[in-house]
Amino acid sequence: MTDNAVPSRGHTRHRDRRTGFAALVTSLIPALYRAEGALLRRAFEEATRRVVCAERVVLRDGPREAGIQRGLAQIVSLEVPSSDRTRSTYLDATSVAGRRFDEWDAQMLGLASQLAAFVLEVERLRAPRPVLVTNGTAPPLVGSTSVMRALRQRIERVACTDFTVLIEGESGTGKELVARQVHETSRRRSGPFVAVNCAALVESLLEAELFGIEERTATGVRGRRGKFEHADGGTLFLDEVSDLSTAAQAKLLRAIQDLAVERVGGQGSHTVDIRIVAATNRSLRGMVASGAFRADLFYRLSGVELQVPPLRARQPDILELADYFLERYRGSRRLELSSPARDALLAYPWPGNVRELQRVIEGIVALTQNDHILIEDLPMALRNDFEDILLPSAARADTMRAWGSRYARLVLHKCADNKRRACDVLGISYHTLQAYLRYRDRPRRVADGEAPRPWPPPPPSSKGATIES
Repeated sequence: MTDNAVPSRGHTRHRDRRTGFAALVTSLIPALYRAEGALLRRAFEEATRRVVCAERVVLRDGPREAGIQRGLAQIVSLEVPSSDRTRSTYLDATSVAGRRFDEWDAQMLGLASQLAAFVLEVERLRAPRPVLVTNGTAPPLVGSTSVMRALRQRIERVACTDFTVLIEGESGTGKELVARQVHETSRRRSGPFVAVNCAALVESLLEAELFGIEERTATGVRGRRGKFEHADGGTLFLDEVSDLSTAAQAKLLRAIQDLAVERVGGQGSHTVDIRIVAATNRSLRGMVASGAFRADLFYRLSGVELQVPPLRARQPDILELADYFLERYRGSRRLELSSPARDALLAYPWPGNVRELQRVIEGIVALTQNDHILIEDLPMALRNDFEDILLPSAARADTMRAWGSRYARLVLHKCADNKRRACDVLGISYHTLQAYLRYRDRPRRVADGEAPRPWPPPPPSSKGATIES
C-alpha cells in the first residue's frame, strides 16, 4: 500500500470518519497475506500515523499515558480491548510538535484502538509456539538436567509476554545467551537485539550512549541515536546493571518507567517500543538492603526473574557441554575425551562456569596432537588431583583392593576408630570394612632398570595378535 492510498489530512477533513477508517482498514490488507504477525502491527501503526498526521503511533504493553504533554508534543493513550485480563495494551499517538489532537483525530484514534484488537488477535494466532531453536545468531542452551529443563520452560513462558526480565547468575553462566533466547523466541525476534555493558559505560557519556545526542549540541559533536533508539522494535539487554552508579540508576529509572528518551541537547522526549532485559552477577535484592542499589529501580527490573544455575550445580551437563564444544570447534578431525579426562572435568569445580569450560576446550583443540584427548592434554588446574594421586598409583599398577584398603584405614582414623561410623561414611557393610582392613598392601616390585608403566596404557596392537588357548 503506498502513501497515496491513504487520504491526506486536508482531503480527509471533508469526509466523515468512516472514510478515514476505511482507508485504515484497506492499508492492512497487504500485510494480512504475509506470515509474519509483526508486519501487520507495523503496517497498522504506520497507517494510523498517516491518517491522523501524528509524529508517532505505537502499540505497547504497560501503564496508560493519557493526556501527557512532553515539550511541544501531546501524547494520547487509548486502551485496546482484549479478552486477556493479564495483559493491558495501549495505543499511543504522539502529535507533531506545536499542535494538539482535535476532535476528529480523537474519533479516528478511538476507532483505531478498536481495530487494534483485531490486529493483536491475528498476531497472537500467527505466533508460533515458542521453542528454543535459534536462527543461528545464538547457540542453544545445552543441558539435560532438571534445572536446565526448568529454565527452558520459564523462558518459553516469559517469551510470550513483553514484561521486563531480570536474569541473575554467576559470571560465565550464560546470562546473555538466556537473554538472546528470550528475544529470539518472542514476537520481537525480527527486531534488533542491542546489548549494553553497564560496567563499561563512562559516567560523563552515559546519557549520550543510552539516549543519544542531538546534532551540534557542542562543537564538533555529530548527532546520533542512543542504545534505546537502536533497540526500538526489539530488545535492549542491560548487562551487569548492578555496576551502575547511583546517578546512572536514577537516569535509567526514568527511561524504563516511561519508555521514553530525550536526547542530550534535545527539546522533547519520544517513546520507544522496546523490551528491557537486565542481567547481574550479584544479588540486587541484597544490594537494595545494603543501600547500594535503588529500590525503585530494582522493583522496575524484577517483575520476572530468571536464575541461571552455576555449572557445579548441574554437573551432568559438563560432559554434554564439552562434547558440544568439541563438535563445534572440530575441523578436519574428530576429537574424543578419554575416560580419565572426563573424570577430571567432572571433578573440577569450574569457578568460571560455562565460559571457563569453553576456553578449556578451545585450548585442547588448539594444542592436542591426538584424536583421543588424554589426561595430559588438560590444563594443570584441572589435573592437579590426578597428577598428585591417581597417575603415580597408575604407574605403580596399584590394585583396587590396595586403594580401598588405604582409604578405609584413613576414614577409620578420621572416625576415631569407630567402625560403625566409618561404615556409614564409606557406604559399605561392616564385613566389607573388615575385609579391607585385613588386606595388606603388597606393592608391585619394579625390576632394576624397568621403566614405569605409561598411563593410560597403549592400546593393544592388532599386528601379530594371537589367541591363547
